[in-house]
Amino acid sequence: MRLRNIPGAREIVAQDERCFDTGDETAGKWSGIFGRKAQLMAEIGMGKGRFIIDMALKHPDIDFIGVERYESVMIKALQKLDRMKKEGGMVPDNIRFIRMDAADIGVFFKPEELDRIYLNFSDPWPKERHAKRRLESRQFLKIFGHVLKKEGIIEFKTDNTGLFDFALSELEPAGWELLYSTYDLHSDPEAMKDNVMTEYEEKFSSKGNKICKYIIRNNC
Repeated sequence: MRLRNIPGAREIVAQDERCFDTGDETAGKWSGIFGRKAQLMAEIGMGKGRFIIDMALKHPDIDFIGVERYESVMIKALQKLDRMKKEGGMVPDNIRFIRMDAADIGVFFKPEELDRIYLNFSDPWPKERHAKRRLESRQFLKIFGHVLKKEGIIEFKTDNTGLFDFALSELEPAGWELLYSTYDLHSDPEAMKDNVMTEYEEKFSSKGNKICKYIIRNNC
């Protein structure tokens, strides 16, 4: 899908106090940013922000970070929060945003600073020569493992079974423990009790696509 550029998005995101784009502002400083000590969880590639905003509303005792590479996408999440405030709805104050590439996560978080990472409908990078770019690759699992606490968790969802097969095959060589796995999340009543859907999940599942999910633990 071609990304539509939004004029002025970069300047708007840069000026928004909810957003950060340098590690000097954030690494080791999240307790000060949120004004409390709480569990810290991040969604890598948050898109328009539906999932991370809904999670922040559902879990006010946890602090959430939405990570997105493109300002023209991130601005959609900011606009959603602004609309919620304008309409008098509940607006979560336990959410912030980082504009960055996933490979740079170690710049924005200190080692073992995160409790959980969410990967929702990541780019599958279908060509084999691009496998190392997949966020579920052993290369990225190593990067994520540094910023996750010991026994920290990654949750991953996709409708791409090829990517899911690849993701499962990377766990053993990367040294991660598989806690849960399914090729049809929406047929699992127990797992669906706490499921928060993304925009893509709602779109793909409405078309009959099965949603795959795993939960893994950092044992590195």
